[in-house]
Amino acid sequence: MATVTFDNATRVYPGADTPSVDALSLDIADGEFLVLVGPSGSGKSTALRMLAGLEETNGGRILIGDKDVTTLEPRERDIAMVFQNYALYPHMSVRENMGFALKLAGMDKAQISERVEEAARTLDLTDYLDRKPKALSGGQRQRVAMGRAIVREPQVFLMDEPLSNLDAKLRVQTRTQIASLQRRMGVTTLYVTHDQTEALTMGDRIAVLNFGVLQQVGTPRELYDTPRNVFVAGFIGSPAMNIGTFTVDAASRTARAGAASIPLDDALLSAITPADNNQVVLGFRPEGLELVGEDAENTIPVVIDFVEELGSDSYLYGHLAGGGWVEENSPAGETGSIVLRTPPRTDVRERDVVHARIAPGGLHAFSASTGERI
Repeated sequence: MATVTFDNATRVYPGADTPSVDALSLDIADGEFLVLVGPSGSGKSTALRMLAGLEETNGGRILIGDKDVTTLEPRERDIAMVFQNYALYPHMSVRENMGFALKLAGMDKAQISERVEEAARTLDLTDYLDRKPKALSGGQRQRVAMGRAIVREPQVFLMDEPLSNLDAKLRVQTRTQIASLQRRMGVTTLYVTHDQTEALTMGDRIAVLNFGVLQQVGTPRELYDTPRNVFVAGFIGSPAMNIGTFTVDAASRTARAGAASIPLDDALLSAITPADNNQVVLGFRPEGLELVGEDAENTIPVVIDFVEELGSDSYLYGHLAGGGWVEENSPAGETGSIVLRTPPRTDVRERDVVHARIAPGGLHAFSASTGERI
């Protein structure tokens, strides 16, 4: 087992103007399950490949334990990877696939068999050891790929979107198995995904990347409850946080966007700077809203466009009555959507107008000039 350290690690591809990974500094504790998450092109897979030695590190260092591995070959780093496409040999049995790397390393046959049998028991693959990959389901093939990594007993596991080829139900089941297995084994793990739901449910901590820059690192609860900036706020959570730009009315101590009015406290008002140009970016999650009567003060009137019944909850999708709600980073003039979560079997229907108020503790505020949390 070992720690992993990215020390201002940078990767610039030939011919590129900007780094794909820009001065990444990140510490992964011994035995920790850290999820690296971000949209396509954020640099998350590049960072993982830099740790594996499959991509050159142009600046900074990468350490596994106390050992600087920045210039070492992949085989010298004592890591094992699990890929998106399983990468199994179709002509080999499950047993042969799992033990192939050990065979190449010259390990004794009896020891190989012992490790493969132990990994198969752990992964519930004992009954499939003599089958070929084509006779397995997608989830079973992914467990074989996991077993091939486990038998090597590496210092670090690297997983590059291993569940993206599975169907929705199997993906949920397998991510639970992977998280449980990692905690039992205690192997330091870096897991890359674009799916923030996977990140929230699997990781001890989450690191969010965007355009190669580390945006925030913390526990799932920290990222969900206190996102550091507008990007993290909009990326973490499903459905996403409602985020819009409001004009500050200091006289009434409110923020306004069209017919929406949100009261502001003294601390928030005092944090607004001249650079913000009398504006503030406010966010609130779907569950952070509560329905109130139309005669209530400081509400957000929403015209309902669609009602999604999920059995345990209802989600109301709509737009601000009268317009004026512009989502952060949306095209100019485009009316943004607002999502509310309510108890199931709501009486609200399409084209109804509901009035919502932000529940205590449900408001997130960000600087209009910097996008940072205030």
